[in-house]
Amino acid sequence: QVQLVESGGRLVQAGGSVRLSCAASGHTFGTYVMGWFRQAPGKEREFVALIRRIGDSTEYAQPMKGRFTISRDNTKNTVTLQIDNLKPEDTAVYYCAAGGTYDSTVTPEKNFLYWGQGTQVTVSS
Repeated sequence: QVQLVESGGRLVQAGGSVRLSCAASGHTFGTYVMGWFRQAPGKEREFVALIRRIGDSTEYAQPMKGRFTISRDNTKNTVTLQIDNLKPEDTAVYYCAAGGTYDSTVTPEKNFLYWGQGTQVTVSS
């Protein structure tokens, strides 16, 4: 069992920044990929970014490129998501996820086995 706990979500003014953290605990051996997803009000959950253990290779959803930065500390089993120049449309619950493999031929969500409870980011106009 792997437990994921997100933190750092807050109310922030448009144009500001927020840094989200995810702490993984439990049987994390074999967890080679970690990622972030988000779900905005009235919308489906969408992929944001992921990072692999080997070489810390990263991938971003096209709309997230530029303002979003994912990073990982493999020793501490933590992953962070930095969001700069926040926009009102970034308002969402952000979820951390972890998995042991990654298959790019399927939707990103199907690659992740463990999920956190989410942390709320609200961007005011």
